[in-house]
Amino acid sequence: MMRSLYAGVSGLKTHQTKMDVIGNNIANVNTTAYKSSSITFSELMSQTTQSASGPNATTGVGGINARQVGLGVKAGAINLNITGQGASQSTGNPFDIMINGENFFVVSNGQENFFTREGSFYVDGAGNLAMTSNGYNVMGWQVDDYTGAIKQDTVSALRIMSAANMTYPPEATSKAYISGILDKNDTDVTSANGKVVNLNIYDNLGYSYTARMIFRQSSDPNVYGLEFNKLLDSKGNEVEMTEAQRQAAFGGAETMEKETNIELGKSYAWDASGNLSVNGETIVYATGNTDYPYSTVSNFADLTDEQKAAQNEKAISLIAKAYGYEGSENEFLNLKIPVAVGDDTQNYSIQQIISQSVEALSGKTLANTLGSGAVSPGRAYYGFEVQFNPDNGEIAKVGASGTNFVTNLKLADMGEEFTNFSNIEIDLSEISMFDNKGTSTVAATSGDFDGVGTGRRLGDMIGVSVQNNGMIYASYDNGMTKLLGQIATAAFANASGLERAGDNLYSATLNSGVFDGVGVDITANGGYMSTGMLEMSNVDLSSEFTEMITTQRGFQANSRIITVSDTLLEELTNLKR
Repeated sequence: MMRSLYAGVSGLKTHQTKMDVIGNNIANVNTTAYKSSSITFSELMSQTTQSASGPNATTGVGGINARQVGLGVKAGAINLNITGQGASQSTGNPFDIMINGENFFVVSNGQENFFTREGSFYVDGAGNLAMTSNGYNVMGWQVDDYTGAIKQDTVSALRIMSAANMTYPPEATSKAYISGILDKNDTDVTSANGKVVNLNIYDNLGYSYTARMIFRQSSDPNVYGLEFNKLLDSKGNEVEMTEAQRQAAFGGAETMEKETNIELGKSYAWDASGNLSVNGETIVYATGNTDYPYSTVSNFADLTDEQKAAQNEKAISLIAKAYGYEGSENEFLNLKIPVAVGDDTQNYSIQQIISQSVEALSGKTLANTLGSGAVSPGRAYYGFEVQFNPDNGEIAKVGASGTNFVTNLKLADMGEEFTNFSNIEIDLSEISMFDNKGTSTVAATSGDFDGVGTGRRLGDMIGVSVQNNGMIYASYDNGMTKLLGQIATAAFANASGLERAGDNLYSATLNSGVFDGVGVDITANGGYMSTGMLEMSNVDLSSEFTEMITTQRGFQANSRIITVSDTLLEELTNLKR
């Protein structure tokens, strides 16, 4: 009777333990990433009243089984359904991450690593990715400073919002290409101003500029000159540069053959002193003043050099206007004129004549070289020749090369003021000369055909995203992205051997396998991460309620054992009466 009494007690205790497991499961039915447990029973030891005996061949008596009386029940094992995948819950929070597979996030309290399936993360005040529940840092791999790739070594805290990551550095433009159709019947192409092509570029500080280039047609409609015209800043102001710097941009001065009649307007005339009146202003020529020979005032000696330069620029603009080149002063100054010097006649640019930059030109003036009209056999420009095949309209030659259709805009070679720029390699292989009804579509684009070398301004971080392999990327408002790190995961040979540590955390044990400190890429085991989602509890309520019913009945039955055993003991004590 005492054995049955204690067997009943053990049954009550064991069923109470099972009820504790069931109650804990139900209590955590809505706990993020909670893993349910189950309990199995095993019998307690048995009391052997008679051991088993074997058959006796001599006497012919058979064997007898052992006689044993069980002494109750115990909890055999409490199993954790840690590999059971919970359902997904959409949250829309980009830092809520759900693991699909059997891996675990690695988190740290600063002293030791723990493992969890709960992916509810946020960025703390120090910029670290951390758990929202307890602030433990999410561990992962950092980016190699030299290669820009993930370096899978010992896991460390992922500081994704560091000061270095908040901006993306600028970069100077180093490559570009010009493509499209250059129609030889386009009035822009055939005009004195030519076809303007603008290239938007950046220097290495992130400032934006526009490099203005011009296509001009020669006497041969299949041959064009491409020249560097000017550099404009982001506000449209022209960047100052000398003629020597301008020449360095495309590597030298060339002459384009194109006969042009230079006619002085009918309402204008040079006087005997080499002066010209334009719109009521008299342009005065100062003999012997080679730096600033023209002015609209006569008192040259009273002017400062800065005032003389301004007066000369104003006068040249008026002269260009008188010859029909209003607004195209550079084109006017680059026209070449046959000038007789002694017994020799050579072509000199109007700029050379005005500045007397060639010693043999000393004393020559526009009045005696242009007069009322002259023929220009060509024009000087800083650039290179672009030639097309008249049979198929495709580009045939750039500069001296008939195979390599690439040139360089050498901004970095233009002096100390331009050291923030990079030389820009320009590919012209995609230009064609087809009939497009008089409209040219030729345009310049920064970067090569693959988008490399585009250049960029300084970028501010505008977003962070996590890929399904745990790699974290930042996006910036200059169009760039940057790899910030990768969330590492842990995998165990026996995940059920992990030990609960509270707060949805687990600790490694001898039976689970030891964490090596490095972790694994989640995709190595066929798993992946889903952002904006959390894993729900894998508790099955229907199963838990069913187990609760059987547990309740088992508890009731065991209580009856104690009740009946008590009644038997009562009857035994009553024998004394």
